[in-house]
Amino acid sequence: MLTARAQRTLETIDGQTLDEMRALRDETERFMLRYKFGMDEVITKLSILREEFSQTHDYNPIEHISSRLKSLDSVIDKMQRKGVDPTFETIRDTITDIAGVRVTCSFVSDAYRIFELLTAQRDIRVLQVKDYIRDPKANGYQSLHVIVEVPVFLSTGAHPVAVEVQIRTIAMDFWASLEHKIYYKYDRQVPQELLDGLTDAAHTAAELDTRMERLHREVHGAPRSPIGADVHPVAGRPGNPV
Repeated sequence: MLTARAQRTLETIDGQTLDEMRALRDETERFMLRYKFGMDEVITKLSILREEFSQTHDYNPIEHISSRLKSLDSVIDKMQRKGVDPTFETIRDTITDIAGVRVTCSFVSDAYRIFELLTAQRDIRVLQVKDYIRDPKANGYQSLHVIVEVPVFLSTGAHPVAVEVQIRTIAMDFWASLEHKIYYKYDRQVPQELLDGLTDAAHTAAELDTRMERLHREVHGAPRSPIGADVHPVAGRPGNPV
């Protein structure tokens, strides 16, 4: 509900300006909707893989799939931090994580396997890969981050949409969730002793992943990629640090 001051301000706006405001609102909604549809496309692809493994294989590498769509306010805030104008074209070219999908796996080899299965699909274009499993962040965080472009088919034609996909283990997902809560509680001004504790916990989670991977291989054998080659880090893919 508008305040009295806001109502008086609105009444001073001429009809042409109001029409322009409505047109901008509608265009913004259509712009954000494309990212939702792109996110839905990626989720569908992953869900199909998950169900296929559940029905036809003796092991399912996907434990959980979640997603989130940035709010318009978050997008604008990020544009301001980058110091660029928040135009639709600039947002499309600069912000690649408006739509995000997270895949949680039991084992590190599963993360690489899901990455290969997803990015091998013909309508998926890989824009960027950051392999934080091979090259962990300074705080110990390990995950596969990939920006993919997927076509969204609307009444106006096909629209390529960027979607960020994060693939990580259950242990590292638990760690990342805790880190997020701590940074939120301290408004990103986290005491050093807590940061040190988080880094130690990340190393512990990575050690657990290594031990669990070893046990997994003893039971199921060495993992294989969809094309028959050993599963390995994604060196050489676009955007991946070599």
